[in-house]
Amino acid sequence: MQLTRAADYAVRVMIHLAGLPPGVRSSRDELAAAAECPEQFLSKVLQNLTRAGLVVSHRGNTGGFELPVEHRETTLLEVVEAIEGPIRLNVCLTSEHACTRQDWCPAHSVWGEAQNAMVAVLRKATIAGLARQTGRGATDGGHATEPQWN
Repeated sequence: MQLTRAADYAVRVMIHLAGLPPGVRSSRDELAAAAECPEQFLSKVLQNLTRAGLVVSHRGNTGGFELPVEHRETTLLEVVEAIEGPIRLNVCLTSEHACTRQDWCPAHSVWGEAQNAMVAVLRKATIAGLARQTGRGATDGGHATEPQWN
């Protein structure tokens, strides 16, 4: 299993935005450069992040994209699911009746355990914590704070 490029770019964009002071906006050009992503492709990623309410888009001369303060602690899970939808390692995990083999398949519980582990890791990592690791995140009294894994 591999995340799509769109999810990877979304995480990069969110980390970049979390590294900016609250209220500061970044243009699509700046975000494309920071994420090392083609600008046209990034437009779709930004639409998904905006639709999910994780990023705010402003129009006009002073426009751009901003990460609201209340979304700085967004988890990687939330970002990935904003782009990919709910994480499902296997189709048999989408619902109780997605697969007729669920009741007796020896692999079903392994898929569930693997999915739960991946979701738990993505849920612990926050965008703000990752931004702090880059040395560009929120500061405390002029000193960069230690990375936080919630």
